[in-house]
Amino acid sequence: MNGSLFDDAARRLGPAFECHAPDLPGHGSRAGEEPSLDNCAAVARRWIERLDRPILVGWSMGAAVAWRYISRHGTSCLRGLVTIDMSPKMLPDAEWDLGMSGQSAAAILATSDKIVPKWPVMAGGIAHNMYARASDPVVSREAIENLLLAQDPAHLRPLWDDLTAMDERATIAAIDIPYLVCTGARSRLYSQDVAGWVASQTAQARVACFEQSGHSPHLEEPDAFCDAFRRFVAQDVAATPLMDQGGRP
Repeated sequence: MNGSLFDDAARRLGPAFECHAPDLPGHGSRAGEEPSLDNCAAVARRWIERLDRPILVGWSMGAAVAWRYISRHGTSCLRGLVTIDMSPKMLPDAEWDLGMSGQSAAAILATSDKIVPKWPVMAGGIAHNMYARASDPVVSREAIENLLLAQDPAHLRPLWDDLTAMDERATIAAIDIPYLVCTGARSRLYSQDVAGWVASQTAQARVACFEQSGHSPHLEEPDAFCDAFRRFVAQDVAATPLMDQGGRP
């Protein structure tokens, strides 16, 4: 994907919000940069440090980038956090059943070897799984598939390997800013229980569930997503006193 998939949400939010959606390493205008979660988090850091304590929004892999940024740099430069349909640990194990839905750890890991040789088939599968069956998204499945087919899959494998190795559960427990955890009720990738678990780990989090959405509520129910975002800003972020980097109001 690339940052343009947030253009519609930015337009709907209107002039009250200053929105930035940078491409990440391995994607879009940064396709030639070394792809890793750490490098993606470094791009996020550069943008965050230019701004006045923004609200950080991460969708899918972007949520992993947001958590990685927080694990490296904390929350002092942020007003709030929003993540969309992602698990902090994709691989299930004997004590964790909130990874990617319906797949064993072995099956998820086996995907790594298929990314390059089977990319055209995988691109179609990703485009199919992004949305709920009945959704009429802002960006069509065909457009998503074309976007994916234009991507160099060799740049995606290192990021996929980082995602499958990721475990950011401890990071989530340390989040101390307002947090909106978004989930699609019809997601093919993660159950609503993932969002419930994430929200349960930090005192300032709550869940926004989008009943007609799959993995991409901002594209499937854009008005509802933007309304939920506005409420989060008005009710949670605006009500929380800003602290300086020394922990003082």
